[in-house]
Amino acid sequence: MIEAELKARVDKPARVRAALAALADAENATYRDTYFDWPSHQLDAEGTEVRLRTIETAAGARHLLTYKQPAVDASGSKPEHETTVAAPEPVAAMLTGLGMVILVALTKHCVNYRFDRAGRSMLATLVTVPELDGYFLEVETVCEPDAVDAALAEIRAVLEEFGLADRLDTSTYTGSVKAARAGEGTGKGASSAAGS
Repeated sequence: MIEAELKARVDKPARVRAALAALADAENATYRDTYFDWPSHQLDAEGTEVRLRTIETAAGARHLLTYKQPAVDASGSKPEHETTVAAPEPVAAMLTGLGMVILVALTKHCVNYRFDRAGRSMLATLVTVPELDGYFLEVETVCEPDAVDAALAEIRAVLEEFGLADRLDTSTYTGSVKAARAGEGTGKGASSAAGS
């Protein structure tokens, strides 16, 4: 399956939050993500991701191991393979024991909204990242490989409703956070786009 997703910069978060609240109940969540790679950073160069994620909500915490293959188009949408794990520590130990290293660890503060649109289950997430300026809106749905274009069209229609279709951002959170920590001007106080 493909995770079809687009992300936009949000200049008026209160307006977007109100529009999302009209569609669905809000779920506050904290995502703690650790990305693993080979010491050569081969996976990062290929656009492949191995991610260990902990999602904390009012209902508790759950842990996910995700493998994402390179993007299938310019949107950054990727084939995704994901499974729940009972505890993250043994998985991290296995990955590092096999020779992988931590590429980057980051935290996303998220408000999730789930709704249906055009027969698709959509997830819209309003995101902030401590190292990065401002808000981002991610809209995603899962689709078959031959339905990516149609799914992205529906996602663009949602972003158009929020007035964000012209504010798309294709950079990655991992790259933006690494750059911000290295002092390369994409974090707090910078005017350039960042995140995804």
